[in-house]
Amino acid sequence: MARGVRPASRFGLLGRLWFQVLVGMALGVLVGRLWPNAGAAMKPLGDGFIALIRMLIGPVIFCTVVHGVAGMNDMRRVGRVALKAIVYFEVITSIALVFALIGVNLWKPGAGMNIDAHALDAKAVAGYVAQSHQQGVADYILHIIPVTFASAFTTPEVLPALFVSVLFAFALTAVGEAGRPVLAFIEAASKVFFRMVGLVMWAAPIGAFGAIAFTVGKFGWGSLIQLGSLIAEFYVVSLLFTVVVFGLIARAVGVSLWRLIVYIRDELLITAATTSSETVLPALMDKLKSLGCEESVVGLVIPTGYSFNLDGTCLYLASAAVFLAQATNTPLGLPAQLGLMAVLLLTSKGAAGVAGAAFVVLAATLGAVGHVPVASVALVLGIHRLMAEALTFVNVVGNALAAIVISRSEKAVDLAVLQAKVGAGPRPTLSPQAPAR
Repeated sequence: MARGVRPASRFGLLGRLWFQVLVGMALGVLVGRLWPNAGAAMKPLGDGFIALIRMLIGPVIFCTVVHGVAGMNDMRRVGRVALKAIVYFEVITSIALVFALIGVNLWKPGAGMNIDAHALDAKAVAGYVAQSHQQGVADYILHIIPVTFASAFTTPEVLPALFVSVLFAFALTAVGEAGRPVLAFIEAASKVFFRMVGLVMWAAPIGAFGAIAFTVGKFGWGSLIQLGSLIAEFYVVSLLFTVVVFGLIARAVGVSLWRLIVYIRDELLITAATTSSETVLPALMDKLKSLGCEESVVGLVIPTGYSFNLDGTCLYLASAAVFLAQATNTPLGLPAQLGLMAVLLLTSKGAAGVAGAAFVVLAATLGAVGHVPVASVALVLGIHRLMAEALTFVNVVGNALAAIVISRSEKAVDLAVLQAKVGAGPRPTLSPQAPAR
């Protein structure tokens, strides 16, 4: 049983976290519909839950990565795992961008809207545009290095914490026997932090209630049907990408995609309510270790994936960008769309699973490409949270699957446990084996 999620109580279904989150979401919709002002005022509940989880992400990453990497005691293997993960991430996110571009060009959700970009209210998105900025490769790399050791854990970004953790793990391995007491302390601290995650997860239904009540109360029922064609297109594309691409990958590694989704249903429901995949990062890491994946691999792949393997975010950015071009009658031919894809391969890495980050990155991407008016992002402001529910779902499933893929390639997974919990069925090639040490 995962330490990061509370167990079911003697109350049966009522004691299940996923059911409680569903109840919270349903109550949120009801409050937002009947009492819009009260629903909009529930926003602090969702924000508070996200803040509680965000508070623990840095320490959880540090303890997991340091204990896993230092315990691995093979720096060449660490480098190999990291390289495999980065290559895998780039391939899958590229496929996601192509998938989204094909879908939005075939569906054409923005065709016929004939929106005059100059007539749009730019003030509505001024805050988001102000946050966006063009960032080169050098700037991106330098941004990973924190100002101080401690500051790596005081920002919402994952990569600085991962960078410091890996550096600390390398140094701890280099000092040899003298570092063993430190490693033992970090292992004990890891248990404490995961217990804290378990305690915070008790607030998940309340956070889900507040987030959904705010969405419905703030934007109203009209937000559920406004720009319906784009919403429908994006959900269909996200579903097809999950079934086709993730389904083929899961089949290749002997995993049932459906069983995997059911296994992480608590995390998926929380991300749907909060529209932030960051809220389940610690619990997701613990769930994957419970599947038999080695801690060292999970500790490297999942935090890195939260910046480099945002498949759902890539689907959103490509779909929204081309939609805005269609809606404003902006010519965007094949060469321009290929250029857009190249820019998105970089800018999407800045959309780590924080709620609302994808919208800021969308504004930054339009500014970097220069074809589509940046002010046009106002068209999707009201429905961004609805689309974020699908993109965060894809992000979480994609990262869970990535950890299994890399673990399988490294023979760093207990196949008997994996097969029992999420296996696709008996396969001759999947003989049980102990995790690599």
